[in-house]
Amino acid sequence: MQEDEQTSVPARDSSLIRPYARTGGRTAARHDLRLETLLSTDEDKLYHATNDQAAMMRLCLQPRSVAEISALMKIPLGVTRVLLSDLITLNLVAVHEPADKPNVALLERVLSGLRKL
Repeated sequence: MQEDEQTSVPARDSSLIRPYARTGGRTAARHDLRLETLLSTDEDKLYHATNDQAAMMRLCLQPRSVAEISALMKIPLGVTRVLLSDLITLNLVAVHEPADKPNVALLERVLSGLRKL
């Protein structure tokens, strides 16, 4: 190696942050968030969030599921649930649960039809 060549130092990537560091060591979410739970927010609430929170909230400018947010942020699902739970507690995101429960009779007829195939 010549003296004038410099070795490059890789930039610190945010995806290398350990999950426990993102949650402060917490592993349990305060809210029950299923994979399909939809969350949304308004753009004006972004100004009340930290950098990490704002990144998550930007995804919620259009309704997104917990699973989508986890995948897009490239962080584990458990960590995503804890961080989203914090945003819900701070009233920075809204939770949209399905209004109706699935029709069990319909699901049983579908299952029966599938078994006949």
